[in-house]
Amino acid sequence: MGSATTQVTAHVVCIPYPAQGHISPMLKLAKLLHNKGIHITFVNTEFNHRRLIKSRGLDSVKGLPDFQFHAIPDGLPPTDVDSTQDIPSLCFSTKKNCGVPFRNLLTKLNETPDIPRVSCVVSDGCMSFTLAVAKEFGLPEYLFWTTSACGFMGYLHYRHLLEKGLIPLKDESCLTNGYLETVVDWIPGFNNIRLMDFPAFLRTTDPNDKMVDYILGETENATKGTGIILNTFDELEKDVVDAMRSGSLSLPPIYTIGALHLLTNQIQQTDEIKSIGSNLWKEEPECLEWLDTKEPNSVVYVNFGSITVMTTQQLVEFAWGLANSKQTFLWVIRPDLVQGDSAMLPIEFVEETKGRCLFPSWCPQEEVLNHPAIGGFLTHSGWNSTLESICGGVPMVCWPFFAEQQTNCKYTCVDWGIGLEIDNNVKRNEVEELVRKLMEGEEGKEMKNKVMEWKRKSTEAVAPGGSSHANLNKMIDEISKFKC
Repeated sequence: MGSATTQVTAHVVCIPYPAQGHISPMLKLAKLLHNKGIHITFVNTEFNHRRLIKSRGLDSVKGLPDFQFHAIPDGLPPTDVDSTQDIPSLCFSTKKNCGVPFRNLLTKLNETPDIPRVSCVVSDGCMSFTLAVAKEFGLPEYLFWTTSACGFMGYLHYRHLLEKGLIPLKDESCLTNGYLETVVDWIPGFNNIRLMDFPAFLRTTDPNDKMVDYILGETENATKGTGIILNTFDELEKDVVDAMRSGSLSLPPIYTIGALHLLTNQIQQTDEIKSIGSNLWKEEPECLEWLDTKEPNSVVYVNFGSITVMTTQQLVEFAWGLANSKQTFLWVIRPDLVQGDSAMLPIEFVEETKGRCLFPSWCPQEEVLNHPAIGGFLTHSGWNSTLESICGGVPMVCWPFFAEQQTNCKYTCVDWGIGLEIDNNVKRNEVEELVRKLMEGEEGKEMKNKVMEWKRKSTEAVAPGGSSHANLNKMIDEISKFKC
């Protein structure tokens, strides 16, 4: 129990997977829980905790008495590099090394006077080592899969693809001989999905592939939580969500509570809560002032997220494709965007595009995608970016990089009709052609109409009486009952 002076309330420990695209939605969820009077402890890795402090120009990440930040080691060798860590290394290390520090943190929190005892854990779906710890403490645990529902469904079926002998690939030729176009037609909720549309970790010839093994373990653990949280809304991924809720996959209750950024924008946030941010790179808000000087729907926004890396050649192809399209563009270029090199653009390209481009290293993406000047989004098809683009009413050109981005791309371009896909082997002519189609062509206009319809539906979902609004309140009511 809390001390005599403390009002007993639920105390939720939120622990995201330590990458930007996972931390951001988890922090939004934490703010929504806190808004309902729940005490929050937010757990980053020490590496990301330091990056957060640096990006915000602070001496520390300041929380509030009832919204605290803690950090645990990730088990990887120390580094000062200001970039996303190697994802496979991070997956294996957190699974192996984070359980004990997490257990020690829960013990410490329970022994801290003047705060309520921990009553619930909300963990990233890819941090499911926390389940065993929560069980030791007798705590319920909700697993937050920050993927799309369709991406999560793809991961859930890795085991079945293995059992049917569809993976691993027989040899490297399967990557190029059309094998990946094999249609998988036996998964409820999936429509005309090919092997190439599944999350990309299955593109391996190794029967003992460690990432496939990791995903098998995490998806198996998905059945053991108190509930599963997804940042989507029912109408957007209806067939897949209905299939998950049908009982055939033995999943716990599923709470579709997206788009989280729309729900977070609705609540009354104090300045202190607003100031709690999640960006691991320093934002450059000047780009919004630059957009203010542009005509409506005239700018292409280009951002490949926090993890995508490309070759210098791919960077050059994108650059000349954008230059030759003659469009105005805002291109976020992270310092670590190019493999093993700094992202240097050709001088001739910079000269050619002078006056119609801007190159911040990071930006407030939600605000950018909601700016009237943005007419299209060249994206890596990460789920946060895809959902934010839908909610901003912005059609996309998609260049998926890894994980379930291929699945998101398929749904964006085929099922929702709001995107165009660029071939993985990017060429400037194709970039030019698709960007022109997006910004000037009939196809672009059709996609704009469709995405504006989805924008309307996303707003309805988070409004009182909407599905996401109701699901969030139901989940919060249940979490609030778990008081020690």
